[in-house]
Amino acid sequence: VQLQASGGGLVHAGGSMRLSCAASISISSIYLMGWYRQAPGKQRELVAVATTDGGTNYAGFLKGRFTISRDNAKNTVDLQMVSLDFEDTAVYYCYARPFATAYWGQGTLVTVSS
Repeated sequence: VQLQASGGGLVHAGGSMRLSCAASISISSIYLMGWYRQAPGKQRELVAVATTDGGTNYAGFLKGRFTISRDNAKNTVDLQMVSLDFEDTAVYYCYARPFATAYWGQGTLVTVSS
């Protein structure tokens, strides 16, 4: 499975941004997909994941600011982010786990500025 992330860049604090991850295969066959992030000097952490049956799991620190969605027609998983804060600055990685093996995208940098 190959994952191609897009949509990162520079955004002002309080602004919004949408990330998209395109998979090389039908995502209807990928049970778990989502996003992780890694801030400078920190470990990679879960942001949000979504399952084929509609289940979602969000990191507690998000406080409802991010929304994950899957589009089976486009084979993409998107992350809509609002009310971005400086602490959201990180490289965001797309993640897919069809079965036991996990796959990672190349990462896209999100920088939140003043």
